[in-house]
Amino acid sequence: MSQISHILGGFPHTRWYPEARLLTWHPQGILDDELADRILEFVELEENGTDGPFNRYTDLNGLTHIRMKFGHSFQIAERRRRGYVGKPVKSAFFCDWVMGFGMARLYQELMRDALIEVRAFRQREEAAQWLNVSVDILLPAP
Repeated sequence: MSQISHILGGFPHTRWYPEARLLTWHPQGILDDELADRILEFVELEENGTDGPFNRYTDLNGLTHIRMKFGHSFQIAERRRRGYVGKPVKSAFFCDWVMGFGMARLYQELMRDALIEVRAFRQREEAAQWLNVSVDILLPAP
């Protein structure tokens, strides 16, 4: 059994779909440097504790504000590029508002040619198709 199923309760708005090998995150409120670092640490812990690679999906539509320092995005991307040593995985970011989508596109560009292939989407259905999953599992919890 994957360690993911044991830790999810400690990190809000995350879900694990073992049949799809997919971790989803639907952050709420304010995305700042501290929250970005916490999710990064969470994902790195999961990467080291699971029995194989898994894809990721982040839905930024629940955010009310993004207060990350511009340079912090570069630091996160550099850490992920250097630190991830597994098989190639996909990381989809969905947001239908401009600022969130722009942040996702910046991260996509910073992660170009990395083992973690990042894509930003404005349509949840397109993200589901790229991840090869049902769009239903990408919806936020009711």
